[in-house]
Amino acid sequence: MRASERAYATLLDEIQTGALAPGTVLGEVEQSTRLGVSRTPLREALRRLASDGLVVQASARVTVVAGIDADDIRALFELRQALETQAARNAARRGDRRAFDELADEFAAADLTDADTYYALIGRFDAAVDAAVDNPYLSAALRSVRTHLVRVRRMARFNPLRLSASAGEHGLIARAIGAGDPELAAHATHVHLHNALTTILEALTEDPS
Repeated sequence: MRASERAYATLLDEIQTGALAPGTVLGEVEQSTRLGVSRTPLREALRRLASDGLVVQASARVTVVAGIDADDIRALFELRQALETQAARNAARRGDRRAFDELADEFAAADLTDADTYYALIGRFDAAVDAAVDNPYLSAALRSVRTHLVRVRRMARFNPLRLSASAGEHGLIARAIGAGDPELAAHATHVHLHNALTTILEALTEDPS
């Protein structure tokens, strides 16, 4: 792996998990030393993160981790509604029905005490949808949205009631895709996104930090 790719992957993970909080200054000298890369690959990594919208230039020489607030989250979910409902329709028309039925069974049996394992299951579901939509432009747009979504999901990470509801909602989406019902899959996706957005905005209200 190239040094710039390694730096990008590390910084991306740290931003998504919250190890690098919004507003954190990413000084070139400090980050180069910490990541064990020279300044040139670090700058390349920072440019990629800026293109993703995950860091911003506070000044010519100062890069900081981008913030994310309620307005950002609402805008993200507007885009998710458009992309994911269409992806669900496509998957119901074109996907492997047995594979989605199996995913629905996994959501029904998911261990919600282990959030990392549960989010890995969602990742496999997303990958199955991407494969089923058979539209590289739609899949690319979804991947871009998910880059930000990882940060947002963490805000509801420790809400066991929401995790349980999310598992049920994902199960319904997977079951609808498995049944080959495009409109039911799209509706179930719409309901899931509405509930997810509501929970995340409530979490922000309770903890503005």
